[in-house]
Amino acid sequence: MTTDQDLKDIVKQKYSEIALQDKETNQSSCCGSGCCSTDVYNIMNDDYSKLEGYNPDADLGLGCGLPTQFAKIKKGDVVIDLGSGAGNDAFVARAETGETGKVIGIDFTPAMIAKARENTEKLGFHNVEFRQGDIENMPVTSNIADVIVSNCVLNLVPNKDNVFKEIFRVLKAGGHFSISDIVLEGILPANIQQAAEMYAGCVSGAIQKQQYLKLIKENGFENITLQKEKAIHIPDDILLNYLSAEEVKQFRDSNTGIYSITVYADKPQAAKSCCGPDCCN
Repeated sequence: MTTDQDLKDIVKQKYSEIALQDKETNQSSCCGSGCCSTDVYNIMNDDYSKLEGYNPDADLGLGCGLPTQFAKIKKGDVVIDLGSGAGNDAFVARAETGETGKVIGIDFTPAMIAKARENTEKLGFHNVEFRQGDIENMPVTSNIADVIVSNCVLNLVPNKDNVFKEIFRVLKAGGHFSISDIVLEGILPANIQQAAEMYAGCVSGAIQKQQYLKLIKENGFENITLQKEKAIHIPDDILLNYLSAEEVKQFRDSNTGIYSITVYADKPQAAKSCCGPDCCN
């Protein structure tokens, strides 16, 4: 049986390897318009290059959305980036929050933290820092962040409920998050669900879309909004590593969908009073 810690170790090992490569190397397995890719890590990313603050050294091509584009970051905000990698979203967030704000990136892979800090030094930023830690137990105090962003990371965490609890704890009252992530509609084939590479590749660790949104609501967030949604197509050559040709056809013919969503939600300005029949359970 694969434990939560086993899954975390798989992710840490793979992303440690990726941290030592550049974006071009990570994408080198994709040959031409047919995208005969052997890795699933780099088939979901959106183009950051036109966003202010973009730094190519920090872009490893690992995201599945553009959460900072939708995050409503204001000058002077404190922003936390969950699963900050080499610093891509953190540096875009810094362009929005300016010199009067602060950006904190959190990642549990030492090699990613080292790369992000190296990029920060090159850029000369004094209000961007990166902390090694687990986003299920963030190394920051409560009620500190105006905005939290994350790009294709929560699907890698076994206990997503814990992450949303931590997001709620860390956000200030009235703060909000914008998170891009992978979710499902329908059931993945068993061989995909059990494949370690597909877990680290952000697919088999994804949960049902409605379950994901329900977790957000159950953890006290309001104004839950889907800011963007797109279907993710996994090339046949990747699927054939885990499925037979007939199983790939069955998967294509099924109603199962893999989606990138960017979701926004607010932490309430103040805790609601518990005076009704449904809130003191």
